[in-house]
Amino acid sequence: MPSIDDYYPISCPFCKIAEAYPPEPSTPIPASPDPEKVDPQCHLLLSTPHVMAFLDILPIAPGHILVTTRQHYEKLSDLFPPTTADDWATRRTAAQARDSAKAIGEWLPVVSRALCKVTGIEDWNVVQNNGERAAQVVPHIHFHLIPRYQEGRRENAGKGKVDVGMLKSWRMFGRGAREDLDEEEGAEMAGLLREAMREEVEGEKKAKL
Repeated sequence: MPSIDDYYPISCPFCKIAEAYPPEPSTPIPASPDPEKVDPQCHLLLSTPHVMAFLDILPIAPGHILVTTRQHYEKLSDLFPPTTADDWATRRTAAQARDSAKAIGEWLPVVSRALCKVTGIEDWNVVQNNGERAAQVVPHIHFHLIPRYQEGRRENAGKGKVDVGMLKSWRMFGRGAREDLDEEEGAEMAGLLREAMREEVEGEKKAKL
């Protein structure tokens, strides 16, 4: 029988978030999640059985979002484990991985549309790193959604020290290009993003009717 650590490795910060914020059966977008359930704070945007989204605590730009799998997978290739074994546990693990991959694909466009609506951006990066040499810091699959603000639209990220040119450039990752997320600004941004995501989900439901 698998233990809780099989699903949420204790050393993984994203697994700690997954354990602290279980999926709500009534809605994938939590109403007002407590950001202090984990340390550092987590400004949660999305919580489903397979996928989560929250603000990056070291944003490259205001609105920098991480979309990740709830279950622990280290690299993108882990989402499709071998299915040759006949035992039930292996088949179940493979099915969970496929469900996680499908859910990531379904939610990335929704979160992207909400991000554009809230920030007013027209361009953004979706970045996914695999392994230390590829700049993966947390060994748990996650996608970065990084807003790219038009020149003059927004010159700084908040109250902290900022690389003055970082929001005007197309720089990806690098030392000195990130700052700690301001907690008040994070809470405000998260609330706006959750509302925009609810609107997107409701719009999709109506379109299917």
